[in-house]
Amino acid sequence: MDQERDLYMLMLRRMMLIREFEENVKQLVQRGELVGMAHCYIGEEAVAVGACAALRDDDYITGNHRSHGHPISKGGDVRRAMAELLGKATGYCKGKGGSMHLADFDIGILGESGIVASALPVAVGAAMGSKMQGNDRVVVAFFGDGASNQGACHEAMNLASIWKLPVIFLCENNQYAVTTSFKDSVADAMAMYEVTTEAVRRARAGEGPTLIEARTYRYEDHSEGLVRILRESYRSEEEVAAWRERDPIDVHSQWLVEQEIASQEEIEEVRHDVAETIAEALQFARESPYPEIDDLLTDMYADPLPVYN
Repeated sequence: MDQERDLYMLMLRRMMLIREFEENVKQLVQRGELVGMAHCYIGEEAVAVGACAALRDDDYITGNHRSHGHPISKGGDVRRAMAELLGKATGYCKGKGGSMHLADFDIGILGESGIVASALPVAVGAAMGSKMQGNDRVVVAFFGDGASNQGACHEAMNLASIWKLPVIFLCENNQYAVTTSFKDSVADAMAMYEVTTEAVRRARAGEGPTLIEARTYRYEDHSEGLVRILRESYRSEEEVAAWRERDPIDVHSQWLVEQEIASQEEIEEVRHDVAETIAEALQFARESPYPEIDDLLTDMYADPLPVYN
């Protein structure tokens, strides 16, 4: 029971970390401190946290343009993530990747991409590598409902099925591909954990890929920043309010209390600790240096460049 409790409390903490991180990101964009665009994961936290809780530390994930939450769910460092968003040298990609390109091979984060569906073939390649090496690592490819219309998505799934690769295609159906609606119901962290655990079992057993549709919802605009499509232009505030009644953090917190796994006081302690953690991460990012001009091309090409005869 203690092990289960630790897992359930970790899931709560990581959902709260994502929420607090993203709320700060919104403010940074609005103040002009974060340059460019940022796509917030607010409201969808249960999907990534529930799925990543079913993975080992050495398993892989790939993300997309709305992927601040995925690395945090995998155990990533919020200080390095925040520094990357602010373009600092202490960030995950030394300040050169920004909001849509977080990566950390040490904890299995193979990278994210602002090109819709482009990370799915990467996930299939990693799964092929795992199968060839015989190390039973599993890959989870997170993608949105909009990406399901891209050819790369179907090609990746087809190859994974033919070769029975250990990859889980996790569609985060947050109801809107920018402004195009897809109406359905919500996912919670425990449901995501259970279904991903079964998909991971199948993958490690050599039974091939799994497609999971996580029906969730994003509260905020498609993005924060230069190009901002206001949510009131394509959905009602009543709809948003209805979904907030099923907030994943509230649902999980209530479940913890009902199951007598944690008290309300313990939950509030986690919330307070998370707020301090993100505040410290933001301070770390602000105080970190920007990359040096001389490092502009570092990590972009082989060093030294190979010479072919």
